[in-house]
Amino acid sequence: MFSPKLVTCLKDYSKEKFISDCIAGFIVGVVAIPLAIAFAIASGVSPDKGLLTAIIAGFIISVLGGSRVQIGGPTGAFVVIVYGIVQKYGVDGLIIATLMAGIMLVIMGVARFGTAVKFIPHSVIVGFTSGIAVIIFSSQVKDFLGLSIDKVPADFVEKWRLFGANFSSLNLDAAALGLLTILLIAIAPSFSRRVPGALIALVAVSGLAVWFHLPVETIGSRFGDLPHSLPVPHFPVVSLGRIRELVQPAITIALLGAIESLLSAIVADGMIGARHRSNTELIAQGIANIGSALFGGIPATGAIARTVTNIKNGGRTPVAGIVHAVTVLLIMLFLGPLIKFVPLACLAGILVVVSYHMSEWRSFIEVLKWSNGGRLVLLTAFLLTVFVDLNVAIEAGVVLSAFIFMKRMSDATNIKVFVKEFEDDDILEDRALSAFNIPPRVEVYEINGPLFFGAANRFAEVDRQVNEKPRVRILRFRDVPLIDSTGMHALKSFYGKCQRADIRLIITGLHVQPLNEIVKSNLYELIGEENVFASMKEAIARAEALLLEKRV
Repeated sequence: MFSPKLVTCLKDYSKEKFISDCIAGFIVGVVAIPLAIAFAIASGVSPDKGLLTAIIAGFIISVLGGSRVQIGGPTGAFVVIVYGIVQKYGVDGLIIATLMAGIMLVIMGVARFGTAVKFIPHSVIVGFTSGIAVIIFSSQVKDFLGLSIDKVPADFVEKWRLFGANFSSLNLDAAALGLLTILLIAIAPSFSRRVPGALIALVAVSGLAVWFHLPVETIGSRFGDLPHSLPVPHFPVVSLGRIRELVQPAITIALLGAIESLLSAIVADGMIGARHRSNTELIAQGIANIGSALFGGIPATGAIARTVTNIKNGGRTPVAGIVHAVTVLLIMLFLGPLIKFVPLACLAGILVVVSYHMSEWRSFIEVLKWSNGGRLVLLTAFLLTVFVDLNVAIEAGVVLSAFIFMKRMSDATNIKVFVKEFEDDDILEDRALSAFNIPPRVEVYEINGPLFFGAANRFAEVDRQVNEKPRVRILRFRDVPLIDSTGMHALKSFYGKCQRADIRLIITGLHVQPLNEIVKSNLYELIGEENVFASMKEAIARAEALLLEKRV
């Protein structure tokens, strides 16, 4: 349940691995600086909150996590959630919600929910991820264009209406720096594979702004100087009422954090040929979020882009993640005064690129080619994320997916009735039964698919295909993998109907789960052990014996 990968990796650690991890960790740490600052500002908090999250949460995730190469810290997926919480509940509300989410993640890991989180439908993930990308892009328009707007509203439609109304305040210098940032990030891989494009853009654009004294807003002009030391851990004042109102935001943080971290770990597994420990990873993510909150940070999770950067630069153990956190700490402590010169338009340009990659537009188009159900779930999650709320989007997407799945499973479950009179008739669709000589006055109910609440009414819906009342009914369960409580209720009702009509009931071909449920419900005892068989041949022989008893 809890076995950190660091402990496993250190058993056969070497000098060569350490050097490789240090190089990768340093590069990822440098990459994390602009992203951590940009995510924090986009989330409505000061830039140091993002750096603290990368340091504290990134360190804990690497030390305690279940992945060899996972890099943790603030991510774009949380921007929408954090911004909404800060606007509604303040920074203290965000800290409490993050603490609660951390506790929830630990509980999820202890309860072994690591594999369960993977069952979130792909269409839901693509839908809300694309929606988040649209919202992040929208949140950067003000700084990207240098518009003179005091406060940008959270509502998507109102936000764009305000942008249009204030477009005349466009700052051409800020827009030029934003476009240059995007251009540098785009062309950086063509001349440097090692140095990340975001870092190149950050240094070059900031240098231009300072050299030419461009009239653009910077981190320093809006937020002042960054701190030169780590803050003292602080536990916020918590009340029962505060906890109640923050439960839903905390659940959203926990659920999204679990999804993002495990998706990142799965991507990493495919790149290095390893296998992460999902429950350990959830516990580590929970502890990391608790630690981040205590130091005044924001929610953290596994960062796919930084994890991939770590792998591509040679990181193969959690030591690389530890070095990444230490690198961010050292840069904050000793180079913090330089960060205040970074133009906000440059950070906005970086986040525009991040939102483009987050949009997963190729996956979006691919899902649109799926069935009507897949398209419906995708568009529902996407539109609710953009126009309503991410909480509602995830909940509605999962519930809608569940209903569509149940409908499909219900459609896949059918019950057919076969009798002696149909042996030489085209109505007998299952030719496998033609190998058996079904005696007269015997009905065979062939059930195909799970007998759950979505298909339980099939017993009531199936029509009698002969007018003459049978003496024996055989229920063939060879293709029934499971029965739930509603299906069990329908089966017991069917048994009661047979009893009232003086029809003997035989069951054959039970799998383990249906057999266990029938035993627990007392139906096994009611039917009688002598009327439950493994094969159809034995069931027919029993039916013939019962017919002879009735004649006597």
